[in-house]
Amino acid sequence: MENIYIYMLIALVLLAVIDLVVGVSNDAINFLNSAIGSKVISVRNIMIIASIGIFLGAATSSGMMEVARKGIFIPGKFYFNEIMYIFMAVMVADILLLDTFNSFGMPTSTTVSIVFELLGAAVAMAIIKILADDTETIVNLSSYINTAKALQIISGILLSVLIAFSVGAMVQFISRLVYSFQFEKKKKYVNAIFGGLAITAITYFIFMKGLKGTDFYKPLQAQLDGNEMFVMLGSFIFWAVIAYILTVLTKFNILKFVIGIGTFSLALAFSGNDLVNFIGVPIAALNSFQAWNGSGIAASEFGMDILSKKVPTQTLLLFIAGGIMVVTLWFSNKAKKVAATEINLSRQGEASERFQPNQVSRAVVRGTSALGNAFNRILPDSFLNFMSKQFAKPVEKHIENREDQPAFDMIRAAVNLVVAGILISIATSYKLPLSTTYVTFMVAMGTSLADKAWGRESAVYRVAGVLNVIGGWFLTAFSAFTIAAIFVTIMYFGGFVAVMGLFVLVLFVLAKSTLKHAKEAKDEKANKVTEKEELKTINSVMKNSSNHISEVTIRVNKLYKHVLTDLSAHNLEKLAKTKKHVAKLNKELDELRNNVFYFIQSLDDTTVKSSRFYIHVLDYLQDVMQSIDYISSTSYVHVNNNHKELKETQIADLYQVGDKLSKLLDKIQVAFDEDTFSDAQMIIKDKDELFEYIANSLDNQVHRIRTEDSSKRNTTLYFGILLETKDLVKALMSLLTLFDKYKTLYKKDDTNIFS
Repeated sequence: MENIYIYMLIALVLLAVIDLVVGVSNDAINFLNSAIGSKVISVRNIMIIASIGIFLGAATSSGMMEVARKGIFIPGKFYFNEIMYIFMAVMVADILLLDTFNSFGMPTSTTVSIVFELLGAAVAMAIIKILADDTETIVNLSSYINTAKALQIISGILLSVLIAFSVGAMVQFISRLVYSFQFEKKKKYVNAIFGGLAITAITYFIFMKGLKGTDFYKPLQAQLDGNEMFVMLGSFIFWAVIAYILTVLTKFNILKFVIGIGTFSLALAFSGNDLVNFIGVPIAALNSFQAWNGSGIAASEFGMDILSKKVPTQTLLLFIAGGIMVVTLWFSNKAKKVAATEINLSRQGEASERFQPNQVSRAVVRGTSALGNAFNRILPDSFLNFMSKQFAKPVEKHIENREDQPAFDMIRAAVNLVVAGILISIATSYKLPLSTTYVTFMVAMGTSLADKAWGRESAVYRVAGVLNVIGGWFLTAFSAFTIAAIFVTIMYFGGFVAVMGLFVLVLFVLAKSTLKHAKEAKDEKANKVTEKEELKTINSVMKNSSNHISEVTIRVNKLYKHVLTDLSAHNLEKLAKTKKHVAKLNKELDELRNNVFYFIQSLDDTTVKSSRFYIHVLDYLQDVMQSIDYISSTSYVHVNNNHKELKETQIADLYQVGDKLSKLLDKIQVAFDEDTFSDAQMIIKDKDELFEYIANSLDNQVHRIRTEDSSKRNTTLYFGILLETKDLVKALMSLLTLFDKYKTLYKKDDTNIFS
């Protein structure tokens, strides 16, 4: 029997490693985004700084491990076998939940997930015990759960959302009033004071408050306790003077230094607070096994009061966990996907918006605008004029590559890091498992709002994004509670077989998710219509556009064939899949259209003609996509509504159209790939033959309608496919004509246009 729990312990260790990988992929945004978004430090150096912070922070998290042992439930009310089932259910649920959110690129809270998983599993196990005991009722449930501590943790997590947003907004507003957006022109003493305050706050709240209660703090405790005010004042004077001297003598950028040390301290605070989310449960399981092993008492009779006592975690285990987190930070691709969400939502100015506005976001924006107008009527004109001057943004003229532009400036990056680090370190000092994701995200949103990053062009999208993320947090809590409760029930009644079955399920889901993510990344790279090239002349724009058109032509050709094959087979599943591929291509072209503004900004002043050419290209590509989208959608709807299959004569005609279209598209693709516009006459000849065949097919269907028993739905679908095929070809032929015209006009600029 003992072997069963040894196997479970081994499984929990493996799950802990997996959870560290999955968890860090989600939480890396917490300490990387501000530095990455400001682009004042290279990504490599940011990673090095964060890695050191994580590794050292891991050693300070021992006290936080108590949350997993006794923070949510009363250990003494459960037996060893029940505790092991609870811990296994929590880890399995946690990994599946976090990996799901990572796959969608949505940041969620590892703290919320672990807290509600522990709560759900403990409640489910308690109910099982109550139902099996005739002397207890559901009223006794409260005796199994550490209600006071659980409510304290949950309320602290929820309250942190409001506090983080408010404090972030307030500090950023004051900082911007002091600095404006012209911070480079500020007096050197202003930078020194700001840097001194920021570094002092980091020193006190993170290195003193955060380390308090750990072995690292004890040698300094006698000197520091009771002298906090003197330490803070001395620290401020020291750092302000050092910053001023360095600025005067070496033009040292104190803001860059603040961002660097802020990234380090926030990574340290994150590791100290969040490590419990990943290894707290397995370590508690190890403590439980060590207490039970050799006791001679059956696992179903051994009480777990031992978990109520303070059990220090071995520093070696903490350092190993920190090492795994560092390795994950460097090699996780999913972390980059999650990070993009927060950076885009907090970006200064406009960008490609990921989230679509909804009624709630529109109402929030209208309400906030009305409130702002009310304040404008109350505040003195002199203050409003001062605010307007301080918040005036410098005009962006020529932008070479928008992707290389910082999402926000150094002031906001520094405020994000300092405020988030302080809030997290305060919670850590009180042994509260604060959600670092909630705090860092809401601080970033608060500073964005205060910085007027959400203008009228982007506010509804950004607010919708914030609401989506917050909604995901509530979904995390509900899902974590429910899934853990279900899993612990399955394990309890299914025994060791159920435990191993769910363990294998985790491995299968992770393997499938990893392979899917790798495939999506590969497909995105292969199919991406947008390419990051320097487009400075009409010829470079033509070369870039020809590549786009060639890729679109290849994919449209494949999609058209799939539609005809699946329509003739009445295969709804495959038609749905093709419809998704069409939507994906359409989305990529939408991104191109949405970025026309930035494309025009990136061009040289002498290449206005490139803009006109590019706009025409996108217009014709949109016509192509409208045609293939219509063909795909109407075919799907026809089959989905269970209408009659097309007649054999109609299918035969469509296959002939498809063959002729495929040959035509192949030649068009070659024309754009190899600059063989000299074959234009052959392409026109094939186009005329296709159009003639389509005209005959239309006439034949008209004849069938008048002489045979024909279906209205079939006829509508048949006519639609034929006519949209003509429109599709017309758009591609217009592109050929456009290229031929511009190539002739601007050949003198560069005789080897497509080299």
